[in-house]
Formats: sequence, structure tokens, C-alpha cells
Amino acid sequence: MTPEPNRMLQGPNVLRVVWVPGTDRLRGVCHCGSSRLEEDPALLWEWLLAHPIGHFSTVDPVHPELPSVRGELVSHVGRAE
Repeated sequence: MTPEPNRMLQGPNVLRVVWVPGTDRLRGVCHCGSSRLEEDPALLWEWLLAHPIGHFSTVDPVHPELPSVRGELVSHVGRAE
């Protein structure tokens, strides 16, 4: 049996995907701090792995509890145009 992790990884290459409670959405947070919401996990991973394409530096005032979130928060499902 593998023990549960007791800390969150940090670093310049860490990509994070978390479920947004009460929704069908996932939040992706890039190592650069950009953030995005998606319903489709494949689209979210495509966006994360495409760094720096589509990654912007702004403050996310809605979720300040997420570490170093400086990116664009896309409030609709789909790709940012």
C-alpha cells in the first residue's frame, strides 16, 4: 500500500490539475502561474503542455488560495481566443 502524499510538489516544471468542487470542471495551473478552467481533461492538458502559448500573467482574485496563480482564468469552457 502506497502512503498518501503529505505535501504539494513545487518547482519550475510542476503542472497541476485539480477538480473544482461542485462543478464538472478542472482547473489547470501551469508552472508559470497561468490558470485555466476546462470540462475536457484532454483540452486542459493540451493547453498546459503548449506552454507558453495561451499563457498570460494576470492575478486571479477569485482563487487566491492557489499557490502562485498569476494566469488568465478562462471562465467559459473551450479555448481562449
